[in-house]
Amino acid sequence: MKFFHLSDLHIGKQLHHYSLKEDQEAILSEVAGYAKALHPEAVVIAGDVYDRSVPSAEAVTVFDQFLTQLSEIVPSIPVLIISGNHDSGERLMYASNILERHHIHLAGNALRDREERLRKVTLKDSFGEVDFYLLPFLKPSYVRNVFEGEQPNTYTDAVQRILEREEIDYQNRRNVLVSHQFYTGNMSDACPATCDSEIFCLGGIENVDIRVVKDFDYVALGHLHSPQSVGSPHIRYCGTLLKYSVSECSHVKTLTVVTLGEKGKPPLIDLLPLHPLRDVKKKTGSLQDIIGQAAADEREDFISVTLTEDTEAYKPKEQLEKVFGHILEVRVDNARTRQKLRRLDEELTMKDPLQSFEDFYEEIQGAKLKEEEREIMRQIFEQVKEE
Repeated sequence: MKFFHLSDLHIGKQLHHYSLKEDQEAILSEVAGYAKALHPEAVVIAGDVYDRSVPSAEAVTVFDQFLTQLSEIVPSIPVLIISGNHDSGERLMYASNILERHHIHLAGNALRDREERLRKVTLKDSFGEVDFYLLPFLKPSYVRNVFEGEQPNTYTDAVQRILEREEIDYQNRRNVLVSHQFYTGNMSDACPATCDSEIFCLGGIENVDIRVVKDFDYVALGHLHSPQSVGSPHIRYCGTLLKYSVSECSHVKTLTVVTLGEKGKPPLIDLLPLHPLRDVKKKTGSLQDIIGQAAADEREDFISVTLTEDTEAYKPKEQLEKVFGHILEVRVDNARTRQKLRRLDEELTMKDPLQSFEDFYEEIQGAKLKEEEREIMRQIFEQVKEE
């Protein structure tokens, strides 16, 4: 069974102050073109369809166009979608019953009561059936009404106990989990690579241990923007289709195609090239070198500039904008700025809390603390330290 693994579309996102509408429309059209040419048995979207929980009308239109392109392919290709931490599960489920008639299967909300089970979509190929379990983004508090007695207090506990309720036949059936969480291996494994736009709690309760999902034949993950496996090749983040921060400038964005063979055989992973309208690049050097070395085919790319010359350039951004159409930022990193930052660090050295409060009081009130007032504040700070 062949299926596309997508995630983190972040439709409606802006890169600094630039709209990515055209870029997202173009890349989603390329994915639809691959779907028409290769005709996978499914397209899986592992969360963060939108960049905001309340997407703009423009963002909804972009996603609608993508689903329409997929729905026009004959024979029809099922589309399986879960919500991510950026999505509103309720909004994503709008018109879900109608969409299901067109083979678009949505799981927007975490389980809410003891009777509810995970959304399961069963597809069939020459080797038999494959069960896709759709697990939307969750926090332990989201599923507090699902369990009797002791409540799960970590993300790992919550995911494990949700999956245990499904009574999944790992021995005889092929099973795929679609999930949007931050999964990590044991402490001996390398930590998954993250980017500026991702928030996680390394070593904390927001991580999910991969041991709770290791028995699936494939785990289609969303949340991290860099394509990578976690602990095992079959537990995989596909990454984003586009670069969504300067920290992603070195990423190679691809379309992940998964092929499941018969039970017991490892899945095959193919990475298809993508061709965005604009790249995201970093440029470092003197202003004149950056301008003089600008290639014709990168002048419409998104550019982050770091100037290293010691002399202060004249209106650097205005000069750069004559060459590059999309300047994200202009930074300065030279001996002069580094020395200034060191001085600022020295000035910002934390004072004694009581002394800081005294300075603040005098600045606001125009008078010093009285001795009895100072003693009260000293006792308060001592109590805080003890606690």
